[in-house]
Amino acid sequence: MKRIGIIGGLSPQSTLYYYEKFIEISQRIFPPNFYPEIVIYSLNFKEFVEGNWEKREKILLNAANSLVNAGAEVIGIAANTPHKVFPSLQRKVKARMVSIIEAVGREAIKRNMKKLLLLGTKITMEEDFYRETLREIGIDTIIPSPNEREAVDRIIKEELTFHNLKSKKFMIGLIEKYASQVDGVILDCTEIPLLVKEGDVSIPVLDSSEIHVRALIEEENLSTLQS
Repeated sequence: MKRIGIIGGLSPQSTLYYYEKFIEISQRIFPPNFYPEIVIYSLNFKEFVEGNWEKREKILLNAANSLVNAGAEVIGIAANTPHKVFPSLQRKVKARMVSIIEAVGREAIKRNMKKLLLLGTKITMEEDFYRETLREIGIDTIIPSPNEREAVDRIIKEELTFHNLKSKKFMIGLIEKYASQVDGVILDCTEIPLLVKEGDVSIPVLDSSEIHVRALIEEENLSTLQS
C-alpha cells in the first residue's frame, strides 16, 4: 500500500484530530489490526503563521519534500487555509497530493448538495481559492456576514487551536441562522469539528478533516488491498 504523508502542525490540535480519524476510519474499512503507514511532518505553527505567503509556501514545500524523502507516496496538508498555495505546491512536489477542497467537493456531489455554508478562517471564507474550486464542480457557497466572519476567525485562532471549546453554542447558532438557505455546512477549518459534530445542527455537516483523511486512505490503497 502507498505510504501516506501528512503535513501537520497547522495547528497541532487538528493534526491530533487527523490521526484519530485515521485510526477510526481504518478500523471501519480494513481487516483487524491493519493500518496504512503514515508519516507526519509537524511544522512549527508560530513560524508558519508569522510568515508571508511566499515564506509559508517554502515551509510547506520543505515539509512535503521531507515526506517524499521519508517514502511518502500520497501527501495531504492537514489544514484548509494552506490550500491557498496547493496548486503551486503540487507542481513542485514529486508525489501525489490530495486536495482537501476537491475531496470535500466530491463528497458534496455524492450527497447531492448544491449550495453550502462555508465556515473557516477569514482567508478561506473571503478569498476565491476555496469557493472557486467548488464552483468549478457545480457547488455554490455562502459565507456569514463580516462581523460573523470576524467572530469565527477569532474563535479558531484564539480558542480552538488551544482546544478551548467554549463557543460551541455560538457556532451552532450561527449555522442554524443560515440552515434554511443551504443543503449543508462545510467545516472548512480542521479545528471546527472539535466544536460541531453531525447531529449538533439541523443540516448535514461536511467535516473537511474526516473527508480528507478518507480520501487519503482511499488514494489507490483500497483497490490495492482488495486485489
